Amino acid sequence: MDLETIIKKGVLSQEAYPAVDLPCRIKLDANENPYPLSPSLTRLIFDRLQSVSLNRYPAPGSPALRAAFARYYGVKEEMILIGNGSDELIHILLTAAGPSSHSCVLFPTPTFAMYGISALNTGHRIVEVPLDRRLDLDMDAMLAAITDARPSLIFLSYPNNPTGGCFDRRGMERIIEASSGLVVVDEAYGNFSGKTFLGDLDRWDNLVILRTLSKVGLAALRLGILIGHPSLVRQLNKVRLPHNVNIFSQVVGGVFVERSAEFLEPVERIIAGRKWLSDELMAIEGITPFPSDANFILFSCVTGKDAVYEHLVERGVLVKNFTSPDSLVNCMRVTVGTAEENREFIETLRGIVQGE
Repeated sequence: MDLETIIKKGVLSQEAYPAVDLPCRIKLDANENPYPLSPSLTRLIFDRLQSVSLNRYPAPGSPALRAAFARYYGVKEEMILIGNGSDELIHILLTAAGPSSHSCVLFPTPTFAMYGISALNTGHRIVEVPLDRRLDLDMDAMLAAITDARPSLIFLSYPNNPTGGCFDRRGMERIIEASSGLVVVDEAYGNFSGKTFLGDLDRWDNLVILRTLSKVGLAALRLGILIGHPSLVRQLNKVRLPHNVNIFSQVVGGVFVERSAEFLEPVERIIAGRKWLSDELMAIEGITPFPSDANFILFSCVTGKDAVYEHLVERGVLVKNFTSPDSLVNCMRVTVGTAEENREFIETLRGIVQGE
């Protein structure tokens, strides 16, 4: 069997998504919410799951959950598409859009890896535009790429992962206005920035917004929400697999809408922890944190970054290390943990950098 004649070139040319699974006592590498659900929410969820019929398929298209999120976001029900995490929604968009010989997928770099991985897997041509020195959008380059490449899809992570900051809003508006294709604003970390394009859906029919429950304590559910123009959602529903969201996620997603204030209670603690972490990182010689609007902080380590990372792993502290030879070559990313985890991380990092 010759796999090179069977498998797409885009698949053959790439590596699988690098999911690190190392033993650790403090896990700060995956941008997860560090706080478990409250006992009252846990009891409510398990009470609701008592009524689940495991011998039946889940409702195709998650109609009850679509209606619930439409109310929650203040949009029409036909503007909502529920997915098995944002990853599936990204894949659905890429499957539905092209590819064609004159089109491509455009995104700034560095950004969320799944935009590029899913684009290659679905046969798209990719155009990447490096961020500027401030880790913001290079507007001249982005607008030139839109004119030259005429992308069917543009992905903008807002705040951006892994850099942490929100791109300049006016720049993003210019991109939406300049594009004849879809502009997908991924607001996975929107709860930590307080910034959103939800109120702008009526301004542009090519604007698509992604949301997720993964960053607010429900990462295990794999539940994502797409919000877009009804005519687009109708087409995407043709690509969506019939039973793409399992019954457990549909039930728990409904509980989130009902009790969202309780689910979101840790957000302010995480924001406060982000400020504390940033200040403490700034105080360590050789470490420079970048501004963040998310639940993580990107920081550079000027000397021996990989050795510092290995020492962190040896001491049971796991963060995200970047190894590709680009603008992040000297960088690591740390998730904001609990107050105790944050202190332990800082003490461990400081000791390593100072040679203790």
